[in-house]
Amino acid sequence: MFMIPAWLWIGLIAFALAFVCNRLSPRDLRWFNRLRRPSWLTFEWAIPFIWIAIFIAGAISATLAWNATADPGHRWGLMVGYLLLELTVMAYTPVMCKLRSLRVGSIIGATGFFVGLALVIAVSQVSTTAFGFLVPFLLWSPIGTYVTWAMIPLNPGEI
Repeated sequence: MFMIPAWLWIGLIAFALAFVCNRLSPRDLRWFNRLRRPSWLTFEWAIPFIWIAIFIAGAISATLAWNATADPGHRWGLMVGYLLLELTVMAYTPVMCKLRSLRVGSIIGATGFFVGLALVIAVSQVSTTAFGFLVPFLLWSPIGTYVTWAMIPLNPGEI
């Protein structure tokens, strides 16, 4: 019998969730694109590439954690943690844009950081390598959240 390897399942699920969760209407895109940004935000062009790298690192981390965990209950518990983290991160843009609220975006960003922190703590007990692949998320997430929070005073009607 042919078995699909864990890394392929994890990658397919991560990609499918990112694709399904990131649907924006033209109206949402217009709202987001017209927001004023801090003058120091000179790297906005790189943000999609940063997130792509973080999601790839997350999928690698999930695969390593899956392979390092013998207990099926613990293994699936970790996978639920990875799923929750991805859903929280992917909720940021569509929920913020639908609600037209930078404050909501900041709250979702901060929530994602704490979900990621809990996952990192759990994963660190299973695999230091899987832990290492989650570190980019922990480093970038507060930066992304801060950018959104810094946009609030620049767009007073969009809190």
